[in-house]
Formats: sequence, C-alpha cells, structure tokens
Amino acid sequence: MNDANFIDALRWTSEAKEKLQNIPFFVRSQAKARIEQLAREADQDVVTADLVEEARLEFGQ
Repeated sequence: MNDANFIDALRWTSEAKEKLQNIPFFVRSQAKARIEQLAREADQDVVTADLVEEARLEFGQ
C-alpha cells in the first residue's frame, strides 16, 4: 500500500480537545477535519486551542 494513502495523525493538546467538545456534536467531525487541515496547512503537528479558536472564527461561530 502506498504511503500517500495514510494521513499523519496530529496530536491535540488537552485544551484543544476541550474546545472541540464545545462544538455541537452534529458538526464536530467536520470541524475536526477542517481544524486538522488548517494545522497541516500551517505545517503544525500539534493542534492547539489557538488553532481551534482560529477555525471557530473562520466558521463564523
């Protein structure tokens, strides 16, 4: 199997996980995917609370 088929898992800080839990459950998985995409675009391997907040502002919440 090709390595391109695997997406590197990102680490989440406990604060970022807590902020993710505040997102409504019915959009949480989509929000998580978008947050991780933002982290990868910023060449970050750890999702921080600041990044979750940045995504929240992007989503218009």
